[in-house]
Amino acid sequence: MFEIIISILVLIGAVFTLIGSIGLVKLPDFFTRLHAPTKATTLGVGAILLASTLYFTFKTGDLSLHEVLITLFLFITAPVSAHLMAKSAIHIKNNEDKKNK
Repeated sequence: MFEIIISILVLIGAVFTLIGSIGLVKLPDFFTRLHAPTKATTLGVGAILLASTLYFTFKTGDLSLHEVLITLFLFITAPVSAHLMAKSAIHIKNNEDKKNK
């Protein structure tokens, strides 16, 4: 049963990561391309890291802190970096619009 739970988490993570990657390539403009990897890929990598945490915690008997720290870092930095990229894109677009007028 434990292996099934780990396998399901890995498959969910892989599907979310794949969807985010396809969205990054296929979506038409910067803002939609930014949305796909920050949401879907973060959930995908989070599910894979959760599977890894569960596996190594039950295998060794100790809490696997490496994956917990990676997950925490990912969930903090991904939204902040997406926000900064979106703000800079809006700023650049506004400056270009002012030059064209």
